[in-house]
This record gives sequence, C-alpha cells and structure tokens, in this order.
Amino acid sequence: MKRSRLIIFAMFLFVNILQAQSPVVKQATIQALKMAFLTKDINLSPEEAQRFWPVYNAYIEELKKIRKDTKDDVLAFEEKSLAAKKRYNIEFKKILSSEERANKVFLADRNFALFIKKELDERQRLRNQQKSPNETDKSNKPQAQ
Repeated sequence: MKRSRLIIFAMFLFVNILQAQSPVVKQATIQALKMAFLTKDINLSPEEAQRFWPVYNAYIEELKKIRKDTKDDVLAFEEKSLAAKKRYNIEFKKILSSEERANKVFLADRNFALFIKKELDERQRLRNQQKSPNETDKSNKPQAQ
C-alpha cells in the first residue's frame, strides 16, 4: 500500500515538474513516469522488469516505425500495429508467465495515455480559467484617453 502511494505521489510530482522543462527533458520525464505507471500496474518484480523493459522498448519503437510508415493509411496502421501486438504479446507472456499479465501490458499502456490526456486537459482547463478573469478585468477597466 505504501509503495502504491509513493508511486502515485511520484507520478503527480513528475507531471507537475513537466511544465517548466524543455521538450527533451519532458520526454525523459514522461518516460520515467510511464515506467513507474506500468511497473505498478503490471506488478513487475525487479527480475521481470530487467527482462521486460528492453522488449517493451523494442515494441514501442516498432509502433513508432509503423506509425511513420503508414501515417496516411489508417487501415494499414491498424493491421500492422495489431500484428506487432500479437508478436509482442507472445514475448510478454514469456516474461510475465501468464496471458492475463501479458494482456495487461496493452491495457496499462492505454491507461497511461488516458492519464496523460486527462492531465493535459485539466491543465488546459485551469489555464483557461486563469485567463478568463484577467481578460474580464481588462475589458471592465476604463481606458485612459
């Protein structure tokens, strides 16, 4: 339980740090956040993590290549990414020792993307709220002539 709280706290800390960073640092921070998220969600042991991350990183690189090669063809992207998922599911199953945990990799990956999207949407909403009072104040002030 304490480990879960620590990981969640670290995730929110990382997300808050993202605002003031360069794009390269942001990408590294997001990767660290993703590793923590997936490690917790899949419940990786240290031994499993050591074998899992190189395979997972190869999977992500393959998806990036597929996305680049099929950027204008949605159907081709879906077909090729599904084929990659099926191949890597077999590899994940070898590392994680069960079909359920191997499938959880893809679910955790989707949940992380949703978590990041939700966080970015919330930040945008807060920025819009902060802008609104300032814009209202400017329009209500009498202008000097």
